[in-house]
Amino acid sequence: MAGKLHDYFCSVADARFVMRKATRIVDELAKQRGLDPLEHQALIQIYGARTDVLVRTVAERLDVSPTFASKLVKALVVAKLVTYHDSPTDLRASLVRASAQGVRLLREIDAEVRLQVNAFTRSLPPESKSAALAIFAFYVQGAKAVRVTRKRKIGA
Repeated sequence: MAGKLHDYFCSVADARFVMRKATRIVDELAKQRGLDPLEHQALIQIYGARTDVLVRTVAERLDVSPTFASKLVKALVVAKLVTYHDSPTDLRASLVRASAQGVRLLREIDAEVRLQVNAFTRSLPPESKSAALAIFAFYVQGAKAVRVTRKRKIGA
């Protein structure tokens, strides 16, 4: 069992390495464009939503308090990256949507993210990519995810 357990944790290590590196790339590029990384993530959640969203939805998607999400959204409004408008169904609520300027900024950041992440992932050995993908599948699908095996070096 120690072999399978070790293989599993090797895969977790690969997945965590990929996530951490990709997140760092995204965060650094957002900072270079004048956005706090969480503001950038909020803008992604707002634009990436299938409909205009409530601030509490942004909070849920970022796993932060509604008060903190409200501060993030207000900063995006000040920067003219998102706009508020009244909810047609709830007079107490405001909905948020990305502005054209916000969408343009997301596209610009994403174009550079794609270049840098692609360069990074090309440097990964195929077994690390497969292992990371298996763990990502586990994170999304739970226990029914793909089993991970690694080639062992003789004597290891």
